[in-house]
Amino acid sequence: MNNAAVRILHVEAGPGAGPLTASLAAARLANAERLAVGFRSLGTADVRVLSGLPDGLPFGTRLRGLIGELGGRDGLIVLGSGSIPLARPSDLAAFVAVAASGEPRALVNNRYSADVIALGRPDVLVRVPDLPADNALPRWLAEVAGYTVDDLRSRPRLGMDLDSPLDLLLVGRTQPDGDHETVATRLAALRGVALDRRAELLVAGRTSATVLRWLERSTACRVRAFVEERGLRASSPVALGNAAPTQRPPRSLLGLVLDDRAPDALGEVLAGLGDGAMIDSRVLLAHRLGPDESAWPAPEDRFASDLLLADRIRDPWLRSLTTSAREAGIPIVLGGHSLVGPGLRLALRGRP
Repeated sequence: MNNAAVRILHVEAGPGAGPLTASLAAARLANAERLAVGFRSLGTADVRVLSGLPDGLPFGTRLRGLIGELGGRDGLIVLGSGSIPLARPSDLAAFVAVAASGEPRALVNNRYSADVIALGRPDVLVRVPDLPADNALPRWLAEVAGYTVDDLRSRPRLGMDLDSPLDLLLVGRTQPDGDHETVATRLAALRGVALDRRAELLVAGRTSATVLRWLERSTACRVRAFVEERGLRASSPVALGNAAPTQRPPRSLLGLVLDDRAPDALGEVLAGLGDGAMIDSRVLLAHRLGPDESAWPAPEDRFASDLLLADRIRDPWLRSLTTSAREAGIPIVLGGHSLVGPGLRLALRGRP
């Protein structure tokens, strides 16, 4: 047995949640329970899934609250219930080793988009600021707290996070049904684009050089990429302490075009740029409404957009954007970071 603790944070769907939100919450809870079993099998006895309704507390506040109830544990692993659904026992063992080390260091799945964080000495969290989300914690640990922060971004499977019903489809946790049939058809068409030497695939949003290298090695098509707003959530000024620069608002090339042309022009614009497209719609929302997700359309609307269920979206702008994507003459899929990041290879392979 080791003397580390694992805390898996789960947000319940809550009363009045839509069906997509409720089904995603259930899948995330099932993932949390699988992870808990995995950590216990590695000799970590103090493993808890902490569930609760959305309460608006900043992530940093939540972390400070955890410290008081650790009961002398030497290390801590914190993750969300949708984190690392494709993790293997060896991946979990790496986090346990750091948490059990008793050293001022941390291990994350990706320091620029962290979903799971292991700390050898968690006492530093008593002074963590009110970080808005877990993504910003590695940067604060390295640049303010002086911790050594390592990551496992060389293991792409650890980048996946269950943030949307689309992610469930990508990792094989659900099969195409009435809700998923349309987007599954578009994903199959995109796989055809990737195999066509005469075709061009457009990828836009928070993608990375690693993903682009994989596309160059593993697909036959040409690739057009707009890489923008990486670190959208990790670059919180709070994480940088007194050195924080004035942060410019998020901006997107595609978003600027839609500012002039309106969201219903999306399909036409993308069809002029490629034979298929995978679009990080959260960058478009941040461009239009700012980085604070509370100002965006409701999660149920965003999830419906990811599944191209335009008739179920209440927000007029997002409904128009999604309708345009669904009715375009080329296959277009909208989603979050996973779609254009760690989930892209899953999408184009058609399997986890």
